[in-house]
Amino acid sequence: MGRRQGRQGGLTPEDRELWARVARTAVPMHPERPKPVEPEARPAPKPAAPRPRIPDFSIGQMAAPKPAALPAPSSPAQRLAQQALRMDHKIHRRMSQGKLPPEARLDLHGMTLAAAHPELIGFILSCHARGHRLVLVITGKGKGDHGPLPTRPGALRHQVPHWLHMPPLSAVVQQVTPAHYRHGGEGAYYVYLRR
Repeated sequence: MGRRQGRQGGLTPEDRELWARVARTAVPMHPERPKPVEPEARPAPKPAAPRPRIPDFSIGQMAAPKPAALPAPSSPAQRLAQQALRMDHKIHRRMSQGKLPPEARLDLHGMTLAAAHPELIGFILSCHARGHRLVLVITGKGKGDHGPLPTRPGALRHQVPHWLHMPPLSAVVQQVTPAHYRHGGEGAYYVYLRR
């Protein structure tokens, strides 16, 4: 019943006979299971259905387009530079370069709008009455209010040019330009008065 020594491979005829006797008496443990099918008898697998093609896409293609950028608000100096020149060109150039000394100056820096407006009106009208031509109004650059409802920095710097172009000052003011850095730069204005 044993294998012969030195022989490699399958079973001997004696082993096969013994195996056949055992196989005839064997009872399956799970008779309800289907018997395995031989590999040749298995049906060929069905071809897989073609997958739908995913269209090309890019990230964010369905997002709403960005709104057009709003132009940055112009500074008071930029708005004043766009105004028409209403005074002598040579005097304006010398004034803009800081070569003309102001005849009088008013410092509104640190005042509230309510206190600064009447002060400005009184100063400009008194300078005109004295015959002054070039005066300097200092507003300061302003820090702005960073509270719960922030305001635009430099409220006086933005408001003073409007006041100078409104009655009663518009009758005596000929030109308003930003001051040269020697006289305060963005925090001050040259006010050129009529005769």
